[in-house]
Order: sequence, then C-alpha cells, then structure tokens
Amino acid sequence: MPSTIRQRLTLDPGDMPIYAIGDIHGRHDLLKKAEQAIVEDAADIPGRKLIVTLGDYIDRGPSSAQVISHLMAPPPENFDRVCITGNHEIVMLDYVDGLVSYADWMRMGADALLRSYGLDPEQLPLIFPGAAKLDAFIRQSLPRPHIDFLRSLPIFVDTPNVLFVHAGIDPMLPIEHQSDDDLVFIRQRFFESHKPLPKLVVHGHTPAERPEVFAKRLNLDTGAYYSGKLTVAKLWRGRVHLFQT
Repeated sequence: MPSTIRQRLTLDPGDMPIYAIGDIHGRHDLLKKAEQAIVEDAADIPGRKLIVTLGDYIDRGPSSAQVISHLMAPPPENFDRVCITGNHEIVMLDYVDGLVSYADWMRMGADALLRSYGLDPEQLPLIFPGAAKLDAFIRQSLPRPHIDFLRSLPIFVDTPNVLFVHAGIDPMLPIEHQSDDDLVFIRQRFFESHKPLPKLVVHGHTPAERPEVFAKRLNLDTGAYYSGKLTVAKLWRGRVHLFQT
C-alpha cells in the first residue's frame, strides 16, 4: 500500500505563464541557476507566475537535503511554486514507513541522499549490523520537516490544456482514473500507446539526452545529476519555450 494518499490539483492558470522544471536529483546548484533564469525570463511579464517542479528532487546528485530545503522556502518574488512528487520521493517515504528495505532504497541512489544529511551509507551498516537498529537510526536522523514536506506533495497538476505529472499517464484511462503508481512509474505503456493523449502531458522520469518534444507529450528529464543540464519549459499563451542551465 502507498505510504501517502496523494492530492491531485486542478488549476486554471488563465493568462499566467507556467515554468516547468525537470528532474533535479540532488543538483541544488542547477536548481538555483534554473530559477534565476526563470526570474530573468519573466522580468517583463506582469502579474503572478507559476513554477511547477516535476518530481525526483532527491537521490543520485550530491545535495538532496539542500534541494528539499530550497523547495520548502518561499519561491522568487511574484512567483508561486507547486512541487509534485516523483517516484524517488515516494520510495524514500516507503523506506521511512518500513515498506521497503535499506538495500532496495540504496538501489535508488539514496546513498547520495544520506551523505547530504551528513550520514555515511557505507559505515552505518557496520555500526548497526542489525536491520532494525540501522533503519531506526536513519529514520530518526532524517529531519521531520523534510519528511512532512515530501508527504504533502501532490501527484499532478491538471490544467485545461496541460497535465503536469512526474512519469506520465496510462493512455487507456481518463485522467481521473489514473493510479498513483502509474503517475510516478509508468514508461512503456505511456510511450508506446497509439491512443491519442487527452491533452499535452509535461513529464520527466525517463532521462533523455535532450528534451523530447511531441504533439501531446513533453519530456523534460535530461539527466541533470550526470549531464549537468536541468531543463525548463515555459508554457504561455499556447506556446512552449525550452531552455537549460
């Protein structure tokens, strides 16, 4: 069973520009650069703007804890920010809730996350050779505000013309019937289906060398943690503009 029932947000942005940011994976340096580029791009646009981050803020890159702290802080002036969840956040919470093992969590790249909190993933199993004591120590060492923030994240943002989601959708089902599991983990059934998508789906989850742009699908995951490229899409007045760190 999932550790958290995820909220599904609906939003009518009107004429408000939306900036979507792909998978961050512990690259706090790139996140700061991306937000600065967004602020500069929006400098001449009056009114409120919205940033939507597409999940997978943690693991693999060096600064998971710093990324979470950044996203918990207020957004830039005149911006709102919505952070949706990715599969890495869900698996982290599943570990905290005792639903996955330490070994399975480490296979997600969580060793880098532990280091960002000042914990040594190689020494800890030697200090706590029993799984119960190891898990208890790690769970009590992770900051409660960070855990609560990750639990609060919605699983998608649905607008009249665009759906923002981490992994994608099952094209055979309407949006209101999508499972949380598919929304954060789906790949092949989403990519290979010949059924038209109901609207533009902006997602991450599956890294690509460059952003993947299709008529009804936009993949912004460009493997930031190893490529050094964090991709942003500006969606405004029916047009899409892409830029990178």
